[in-house]
This record gives sequence, structure tokens and C-alpha cells, in this order.
Amino acid sequence: MSDTNQLVARNVRRYRQERGLSLAELARRSGLSKQTLSKVEQGVGNPTVETLALLGAALDIPARRLLTEWGSPVFVQRRDEDVWTTDEGRSERIFDEVYGSGYVRNHLLRLERGATASGPDATEPPGTLHHVYVISGRLRTGPLTDPVMLEGGDFVRFPGDVPYVYECLSDEVTAHVVTTLPQLRQFGPTITQ
Repeated sequence: MSDTNQLVARNVRRYRQERGLSLAELARRSGLSKQTLSKVEQGVGNPTVETLALLGAALDIPARRLLTEWGSPVFVQRRDEDVWTTDEGRSERIFDEVYGSGYVRNHLLRLERGATASGPDATEPPGTLHHVYVISGRLRTGPLTDPVMLEGGDFVRFPGDVPYVYECLSDEVTAHVVTTLPQLRQFGPTITQ
């Protein structure tokens, strides 16, 4: 079984379950057989581009999302690993790129020594990610099972749909937090006559 087949299997199963679809209903919507879908979800099928396109349309997502890892592991970029791109007086440091569509929330987080914040918030759907850049201070953050210690200039990305923590380890910490939440259509279009 290839890694790509396993990735597609996880994503098809995840999107199908998030939409509350049975295997039979997804088969009906996509025009594929239940046997084909079962093999895809087990990671033993070898889906063609056409099969991925049909599944994407039936799940109301671009087919490329079936080939994108969700629920990614923690990704840390330390300040001494930064790479700046300079062009005509402008410098840019890219922390991370995540593909897909959805809702993006930007905010600054300030905590005082010993203060903590935790989650996930009940409204954060599967696939939610936190992207954290520490501006100043020291911060312990990430999934409760895999937190990391960060200081000014460090960056981390971690899943926001599992229990996580933000804990100040200095007198004060300030961090820029970007939260990306997948946007899933909950209801079909309403047709008025």
C-alpha cells in the first residue's frame, strides 16, 4: 500500500463521515460502486484521477484536498532557522503554507506569568490548525500530548481540534496566532420558485 493511497483513504473516510454520508450514499452521489469506494477507504484501491474528481464533486471539495494531509503533526520553525527573501527593499519570512479553503482568524495573545489558555473550543471542527509566532517572551504550547517550548522569533503549527495548551513561562508573552478552520457546507442550496 502506498503512502498516497493511505492519504486518500484517510481523507475520503474523514470527509464522508464529517458530512454524515454512508458508503452507499457516497457511491450514489459519485456514481462509483460501493466496492470501489470500500477499496479506496481501505487504501487498497488505486484511484484514478477521474475517480478522485468524482469523489471530490460528491463531497463538495476540490479533488486536490483528497491528496492534502489534514491533522498534520506539530511543525516548529526556530528563529535561527529563518530564511528571508529580499526583493527591491522588501523582506519576507514565510512561516508555513497550508492548502485548502476555510475560515482564517488572526489575533494577538498576551499572557502573564503562570497564565494558561486551553482548548479546543467546541466550535473548532476537525482539521482546525493553530499557527503561532511568538513575538516576545517564552511560551509552552501545542497539543497536550506534544507541547513545545518557544521563545521570541519561534513559530509552531499544531492541530487545534485536539486538547491543547498555551502557557506563559516568562513575565509576559505576546504571540500572533492564526487559526485556520475548514469551511464545510452544512446544507445544500435552497431552490426557490
